[in-house]
Amino acid sequence: MKASPMNHDDEYQLYDLKVEVFKSDDDKPMVCRHNEGDYFTLTDDDLISFPPGVKFPLYPLAAILPLLPAKQRILSPNDWMATDAVIACPDPYCGGRFRITRGELRTYRHSEQTLVPLSGN
Repeated sequence: MKASPMNHDDEYQLYDLKVEVFKSDDDKPMVCRHNEGDYFTLTDDDLISFPPGVKFPLYPLAAILPLLPAKQRILSPNDWMATDAVIACPDPYCGGRFRITRGELRTYRHSEQTLVPLSGN
């Protein structure tokens, strides 16, 4: 059962994210078919969008995806996830890096994202 439109006690906030490719400072070539400046965004709670023409290799994407839900959330300033924003390509021979930046902080409602009711747990 969904909460009434006037009931906003089920709100939570998530940041939009942008993940952008850049080249590391060392002399390693970017060998994994990602290109400097390519990016994707994570908005509207869980939708990943790529600009037209951008392709992204599977293995770097697989390495980045588990970090994104934590980066979306408001964190303690002491949490390492609040400060660390650069991810290395999982290929040890690749010089590609991925910078995660936060964008707009959006408000969502539990009742609009799931049919499972809130409980006291």
